[in-house]
Amino acid sequence: MSDIEAKLADAIENPQNLGEMVDADAVGTVGSADCGDMLRMWIKFKEENGRKVIDRASFQSFGCQTAIAVASVATELLKGKTPDEAKNMSGEELAAPLGALPPVKIHCAQLVESALRNALGDAPATGKPSSTAPTLLEKMVPAQKLKVVFATGKPRESTG
Repeated sequence: MSDIEAKLADAIENPQNLGEMVDADAVGTVGSADCGDMLRMWIKFKEENGRKVIDRASFQSFGCQTAIAVASVATELLKGKTPDEAKNMSGEELAAPLGALPPVKIHCAQLVESALRNALGDAPATGKPSSTAPTLLEKMVPAQKLKVVFATGKPRESTG
């Protein structure tokens, strides 16, 4: 297993900051028509030495494992950054702890970058997200039925 494969596997098996953040100050959602991935990122700010910085970030993803891995490491990198510093980070920088992504997976880092920029660009003046913001699932399929299948990698026997 190569170094990048090992880092991806670890980030996928042990994702950091996965899940909705109820008290977030900003929320960003993006989707890719090309690959079908969707990602939502939540950001919470704090004051530190007279500056507004990112205290924590979390994410949810309907996407490939590489998008999950990049979002996981990116949420760790964002801690302590000002909104402007975070906005200026490229997808490549957000994915840097994983190593160079294969060309076919660069769009995963761009998806995370877009969710981050969406969150930071659309933060309400009050600093609080709208309570009427649609969920990630609602953004993905507003008025359609959706079947979600979770693959664990281990087949299960039917008991019926």
